[in-house]
Amino acid sequence: MVKIYGLKNCSTCKNAMKWLDEHQVAYEFSDYRANPIEPATLIEWAQAVGGWPKLVNRASPSWRNLPDSSKSPESDQDWLQLIAESPTLVRRPVTVDDQSVSVGFKADAYAERFA
Repeated sequence: MVKIYGLKNCSTCKNAMKWLDEHQVAYEFSDYRANPIEPATLIEWAQAVGGWPKLVNRASPSWRNLPDSSKSPESDQDWLQLIAESPTLVRRPVTVDDQSVSVGFKADAYAERFA
C-alpha cells in the first residue's frame, strides 16, 4: 500500500493523489499537521531521501520566516525540533511504499515508480 503524507490543502499533494486516482494506484493519505510523524520515522525518511536538506524545503516561506539562528540545524534533534514547531517545513508530499521513500510530485517520476 502506498502512503502519502502531506497537508490536506496542499495543491501538490492534491495533484499527486489525483494522479494516483487516475492511474488506479491505491493509497492512504495522512495529514502530518493533524497526525504528526514520529521522530524515528522522520529520521528514516531523511536518510532514505539523502539527508535533512532533501526532506526539508529550504525554499519555502516557512523556512524563510525562521529566525536566522534556527537555519543551521546541526543534529537530528535540531531538525526534529524545527519540524515539530513547523510541520510545513517537510517537502510535500512524502510518498512511501514497501520499496522507497520520495518527496515532491512529478508525473513522470510517479509514472516510472508506479508503472
